[in-house]
Order: sequence, then C-alpha cells, then structure tokens
Amino acid sequence: MDTTPVADSRPARRLRGLLRRTARSYSAGHDRPLGGYLVAMAGFAAYTAAWTTAVRLRGRPLPERPEPWDVVLTSVATFRLSRLLSKASVTSPLRAPFTRYVGPQGPAELHEEAQPQQGRHTVGELATCPFCMSVWVASALTAGRLLWPRATRTAMGTLTALAGADALQLAYGALLDRTTGDRPADPASRSRRAADRP
Repeated sequence: MDTTPVADSRPARRLRGLLRRTARSYSAGHDRPLGGYLVAMAGFAAYTAAWTTAVRLRGRPLPERPEPWDVVLTSVATFRLSRLLSKASVTSPLRAPFTRYVGPQGPAELHEEAQPQQGRHTVGELATCPFCMSVWVASALTAGRLLWPRATRTAMGTLTALAGADALQLAYGALLDRTTGDRPADPASRSRRAADRP
C-alpha cells in the first residue's frame, strides 16, 4: 500500500518547482512575495464571492446602471475609509502586527512599512496601502448599498462629510500659513522651525 503523502507526488513537486523558478525569474534578485499575493488574491475572491452570495440570497435586484451620485458618494467614502484604515494614527493598533512604525506622514497619519516576515509582509503591504485597501472598501460599500441601502448611504454620507471636513481643515491651515506665516495648531512644525533658527 502506497503511503506517500499527496503533497509529495511528482506533479506537486513539479508544480512547486515551476512556481519557484517563476518567482526567481520574475523577482530579478528582489524579494517579491508572490505567494503572499496569490493568497491575497484568493482571499479577495472569497471576500467578493461571500458578498455576491449574500446579495443573491437577499434577492436584491442589481440596478441597471450606477447612478452618478452613488458613484461620487462611494468614491469619496472609499477614499476616506481607505485612508482611515491604512494611514490614520488611531487605527495603527490594527496594522501593528504586520507593520513597523517609521514616522509621521501628514496630519494625523503615519508612515509604516510592512514587516519583512513572509506571512506578514503581504498583509502589511495591503494594510498600509490606501490604493490596495480601496479595492476591498469599495467592494464592501457597493455590497452594503445593495444589502442595506439606507444604512450604507448614511455611513457613506458621514465618511464623505469627514473627507470634506479634512479638506476644509487643510485649506484653513494653508490659508493660515499664507496669511501669518505660522500655524499655531501644529506643534511639530513649530518645534522644527525653532530648531532651524540660529
């Protein structure tokens, strides 16, 4: 009786060898976590399939075409929630297991790098990349609009108002800088300016 594990079969070894050669050839000497990216893509496929299944089970009809207002609202809400999840100081505990703190980056945002360990690197890249995060967020908000339209639109309206408030805060700060040459509300820039003085 053959007790050889399935994972050690000749086709499995060939496939692993092919994947290793492909990764080596693709990476050109750089450390690229292709296996982690494959897992992330599979995770996103499962995530999307779960939302699709939930929408189908609820029997919600898909709209013929997206309404322009919904596209704008979803875009702004996706932008704000993606940055909140991937860059905000307050959400850093969620990213901490997969990232390393580097320093501040903009108002109330952090610059973090993915931890180098193979299992954490891909998640760290996803967790610190607002562009990557926006794919997941936009999918969730779109599914939410189909499943719970009123609650989701209310949440997206709140996120859009927050994005507008952020833009106004930055515009106010720039106007203050322009008119007075100093931003009293920004202690970090004050201390840098003080250190630069002779």
